[in-house]
Amino acid sequence: MKLLDHIEEFIIATLMALATSIIFVAVIHRYLTGFNWFAQDWLLSLNLSWAQELCIYMFVWMAKFGAAYGVRTGIHVGVDVLINRLSLRHFQISVVLGLLAGALFTGIVGTLGAKFVWEIAHTDQTSADMEIPIWWVYMAIPAGSYLMCFRFLQVAWRFLRTGELPKHDHSHVEGLDEELERQPA
Repeated sequence: MKLLDHIEEFIIATLMALATSIIFVAVIHRYLTGFNWFAQDWLLSLNLSWAQELCIYMFVWMAKFGAAYGVRTGIHVGVDVLINRLSLRHFQISVVLGLLAGALFTGIVGTLGAKFVWEIAHTDQTSADMEIPIWWVYMAIPAGSYLMCFRFLQVAWRFLRTGELPKHDHSHVEGLDEELERQPA
């Protein structure tokens, strides 16, 4: 499971870093081509029209994998005021039903997405600027949804075994505590 966790985090971080870098380069390119200077002709010859489309697709993939990461780590926002007032038994039943409902929903979305990808893969549709097969882009739906379904089942299994849900401390910044401990008082 640790390997899958690291792959998931690597994909999210890589997509985020690449999308940010590509957009930065595209914005600088667009800005610098507006000036009449010695490199303007060379910059105008560079075609970066694909950058925005690629970044949109990268953010779609990042969002799908990020949603699965959110289930695993407990960072999704939840309204649990009513559930927290239930007795322990009813609380446990509600949590398990909620997690199984999430797994069912994402499993259905993944299956419908896989069916859609299968059908669109048998067409000649390509993306507008990059001209890649559009089914590559839509593969984010089944891949991310099935991963999210797995994460719901994983959290439900862990909850049934230990009674614990993943909790995210929104005030904690990773690495900050370690840095504070290293600084002399």
